[in-house]
Amino acid sequence: MSDSSGHALARRWPAEGTTRLPYWIYTDPSIYALEQERIFRGRHWNYVGLECELPNTGDYKRTFVGDTSVVVVRAANGGINALINRCSHRGAQFCQTSLGTTASFTCPYHQWSFALDGRCIGVPFRRGLRGKGGYAATFQPSEHSLQSLAVATRGGVIFASFAHDMPPIEAYIGQVMLPLFDREFDGRALEVIGYSRQRIPGNWKLIIENLVDPYHTSLLHTFFATFGLFRPDQPSSTATDATGMHSAQITVRGEQVLNESTREMKNFRADLKLADPRLLDTVREYSGDPTAVMSVIWPNVILQQQSNTLATRQIVPRGPAEFDLHWTFFGYADDADDLRRRRVMQANLMGPAGYISMEDGEIIERQQTGFEKHADAAAVVELGDDLGNTDHMVTEGLIRAMYGPYRTVMGLR
Repeated sequence: MSDSSGHALARRWPAEGTTRLPYWIYTDPSIYALEQERIFRGRHWNYVGLECELPNTGDYKRTFVGDTSVVVVRAANGGINALINRCSHRGAQFCQTSLGTTASFTCPYHQWSFALDGRCIGVPFRRGLRGKGGYAATFQPSEHSLQSLAVATRGGVIFASFAHDMPPIEAYIGQVMLPLFDREFDGRALEVIGYSRQRIPGNWKLIIENLVDPYHTSLLHTFFATFGLFRPDQPSSTATDATGMHSAQITVRGEQVLNESTREMKNFRADLKLADPRLLDTVREYSGDPTAVMSVIWPNVILQQQSNTLATRQIVPRGPAEFDLHWTFFGYADDADDLRRRRVMQANLMGPAGYISMEDGEIIERQQTGFEKHADAAAVVELGDDLGNTDHMVTEGLIRAMYGPYRTVMGLR
């Protein structure tokens, strides 16, 4: 056990259990280091991209598992490989571009080259030059391949894991969450519409908490409350799997009307109107009543369906107090032109400057600032008496459910 993990495991969780979240889980560098080891490099499937981003042999994407740089690439046999972005010679990152196409990877430092499956296929001056230098006759390039990860795909979504003995992705997502996953990723070919990225000065877990916290949605977000996209007076529910790792919020759009519920929301605006109401002109795509489903697949992706905008949000930790959020907006390859225009327009609801989500980045920064000088204090998470399977949104049960497995994996008592 390293010194840093020893320090982390010496911490003691508040006696109240997961109704209290100690601030040191958001600020302690040793906790962050242990998360990278046990969560991101542990026995979990991590989202790394969409198959439609890699349509042809040699197409690649630079992505992340936790804070580890990874390259996913389409192999000649049509499969997907995931390779650690670290040359096996001297450790330099061999890939710096976000997307591209290549026949092989070459490290710029000493020009070692690697096949699409990570095999070392080229070592300059391996036999020396003019009879001098070079590697020993016993040196075998095949013994110096890139480190690869296990890969799983479902519905066009790519997952990777440091553990090569993981259960199938279907078992990992579980029976509760799989129908919600398949609702959005139903086997139709996907098409990327665009990307957004933002860096948020807060701990990476805060964005997951934010997405499993229906309590705040109509209190923080004026747009949600006013136009009824996500409000507690509407038909709604929360769901979590048996482990508590994965979860979802589900709701049906309501109206812009003053009632018993909206009177409690200081940010509800009965007089607020859209200059272009087409922003909320939604067509129904899926069976059933829900107009918004926000799912979290632990530990690093949020799957978004809000009206007709679809996106994945990949979480990339950058230290205890900073993370990147990579948004990939997409639709289906067979979308009609009108539906694609709706998706593009409604993408303005989300992203770094989205009408809804820009407040989340601001409030996470305020949380992190509040934590920094008060590491021995704790957040109070007592709303509701559930662990996240409800027919309402007045609950913090999904947060409590998530921190049960978190404590187990981290070994925090």
